[in-house]
Amino acid sequence: MVQVRVAEKEKAYPEGTSFFEVLKDLDKGLLKKTVAVKVDGALRDLRAKLDSAASVTIEPVDIESKEGLEICRHSAAHVMAEAVKSLYNNVKVAIGPAIEDGFYYDFDTERPFTPEDLEKIEARMKEIVKADHPIIGKNVGKAEALEFFKAKGEIYKEEIISELEADTVSVYTQADFTDLCRGPHLPSTGWVKAFKLTGTAGAYWRGSEKNKMLQRIYGTAFGSKKALEDYLARIEEAKKRDHRKIGRELDLFTTSEDIGAGLVLWHPNGSTVRRIIEDFWKGEHVKGDYSIVYTPHIAQVGLWKTSGHWDFYRENLFSPMDVEGQDYIVKPMNCPFHIQIYKSHLHSYRDLPIRYAELGTVYRYERSGVLHGLLRVRGFTQDDAHIFMTPDQLEDEIKGVLNFTLYILKSFGFNEFDIYLSTRPEKYVGSLDNWAKAEAALKAALESTGLEFSIDPGEGVFYGPKIDIKIKDVIGRSWQCSTIQVDFNLPERFDVTYRDESGGEARPIMIHRALMGSLERFFGCLVEHYAGAFPFWLAPVQVTVLTVTQRNDEYAKAVYKRLRDEGIRAELDIRNEKLGFKIREAQLKKIPYQLVIGDSEQEQGKVAPRQRGGESLPPQPLEEFIERANRENRP
Repeated sequence: MVQVRVAEKEKAYPEGTSFFEVLKDLDKGLLKKTVAVKVDGALRDLRAKLDSAASVTIEPVDIESKEGLEICRHSAAHVMAEAVKSLYNNVKVAIGPAIEDGFYYDFDTERPFTPEDLEKIEARMKEIVKADHPIIGKNVGKAEALEFFKAKGEIYKEEIISELEADTVSVYTQADFTDLCRGPHLPSTGWVKAFKLTGTAGAYWRGSEKNKMLQRIYGTAFGSKKALEDYLARIEEAKKRDHRKIGRELDLFTTSEDIGAGLVLWHPNGSTVRRIIEDFWKGEHVKGDYSIVYTPHIAQVGLWKTSGHWDFYRENLFSPMDVEGQDYIVKPMNCPFHIQIYKSHLHSYRDLPIRYAELGTVYRYERSGVLHGLLRVRGFTQDDAHIFMTPDQLEDEIKGVLNFTLYILKSFGFNEFDIYLSTRPEKYVGSLDNWAKAEAALKAALESTGLEFSIDPGEGVFYGPKIDIKIKDVIGRSWQCSTIQVDFNLPERFDVTYRDESGGEARPIMIHRALMGSLERFFGCLVEHYAGAFPFWLAPVQVTVLTVTQRNDEYAKAVYKRLRDEGIRAELDIRNEKLGFKIREAQLKKIPYQLVIGDSEQEQGKVAPRQRGGESLPPQPLEEFIERANRENRP
């Protein structure tokens, strides 16, 4: 007998009893939302059975939890693969994992899948779900698994199995479909309740352009139809907010094939918003006792060998260029330049902390397949800063950067965040002792501010741990922008020092930090957060002055000039067009205010404001409107 504990309940069961049977006996209500269990912390299928252990603690995995949704989606991927295999001859399966918000499966097929194919596949998936085939996992010998998948012509499964070092592998079977998989899975296909196929794409096998192009089908699955419907509604809303679409409509930015993929051209409207962001950023940094610096766009390769980027970041660097016999590359980072500025003078402990900030444009090689509008580019401007400090200043500086980051983000309208402490990765430089100190300082700073955070194991950068802050937009999506990184490594690599209180040389600690991340990505987030309807202080055009008839042109010109003199970004529309047409055009441009000028307004020396949402304000003196605009013209 095995003593089983679930929450406050405890009971003994014979060996071989399934976890499904245990939960059904202890709490049928709980079983309705449970898709798997954790047994002493390890995920297991509900179909798995109690072994010879004397006692176990079971934790039910809820369908709506992160782990529960992953299991649901992974099982849906298997259902989709079975559907594809049953509908199309000679299709080979590759991999099909759960991902954030959904799942995908890659297939080797003679032609790309069409929207009509997705409809057929989805219909077949519903048939498989209705059939409620048991999903049964088992371990088999490696040789047996190789023979099985080879007989079926599944060359990608063969390749994966041949690289495994284990003597046994895990496979899952539902009806006539068997897949290589670690699991866990839902008990049967009938548990896949709410799903939708969402699109297709090409994908190289194992992400390498040297390998064959496969066809990827994306989908999503949830524990209830309502959750699926809510998600699909968010997806539709996200499409409307796509910064690439809005960027074209509002003439904010473009890219050009003649220039190259991932390199952004900022148009006047987008440049205006960027200038406002930069001016605000610079002003707040000066207030925060930062020194603004500027550095070159290229440097000798030796600099990047010293920093470690040449060894640890090589795949993201552009190829060197020969300059009079010396190899140079365009910079991927700003930190080595700021270190050189620091090293140009001797420093005492009394000088520290020293804070250098730069809107520094950097260049990183990204594969064309991952480039995405402003969110993933090859040339971008970081709102970068590097702080040099003594060890006893570290925690206070981290707190200061955290507070500064949240202030900046909130100023732009972001008020919800997911915060992560990313720890030492597999490939790293520096001593374990310094890594431990850095991670402890970041954790202490987060705890002292009362901010909720999660640990993200192994996701630090090669030279140090970091805090990542993901902003949540108005429809609940998370965007990675802000980062705070502690670095004991680069000061050592570049032999950076200061004079301590005893007059000896000591090594400072560095903080790398970006509050907005990159201006390109942050701007893309802003566009989607506001759906292009920027708040008044950020709008590229804040007011448009519209005339009813040509009789009002001269007064409208005077109003326009007064607004411009006041520093309000205004445009004048005195075209001989109908007023309704001009208002509609201004609304499509998402201009916050339209000032309508007709005979009545001209006679009374007033303006008639309309907001971009269509609400009309009472006619008012121009100076009254200017006061209103000036109140709104700040974060």
